[in-house]
Amino acid sequence: MSDSLLQLIGLRGATTCPDNSSDAIQKAVAELIDALVDGNNLTAERIVSVTFSVTGDLNACFPAAVARSRRGWDRVALLDCQQMAVAGDLERCIRVLALVWMPEGQMPIHPYLEGARMLRPDRSGHN
Repeated sequence: MSDSLLQLIGLRGATTCPDNSSDAIQKAVAELIDALVDGNNLTAERIVSVTFSVTGDLNACFPAAVARSRRGWDRVALLDCQQMAVAGDLERCIRVLALVWMPEGQMPIHPYLEGARMLRPDRSGHN
């Protein structure tokens, strides 16, 4: 980490999958992580932990396993869990909560992709 003043920030984001297949989940997770990392100019050293939650209709693979395969992510604490089941919730949704060190004053980017844009139109860039 650089000498600039860093603050611990929670970054949120979400995406959806077209179907419950390992390939679809892997692609969706990779796109979500890329948007989170690129949008916030992150390096693996600044990522403390990442928790993925998935709706009950996604069980073909673990999102954390996709993240774990990324270069430099072997020291990032990763966790998968199942999203609370609520009637009317968005289907085939992957949510993420990442705790990261960011330079003080940098505006965080919270990526909401695909069908998950409707969850946070204020943060999806499509409002």
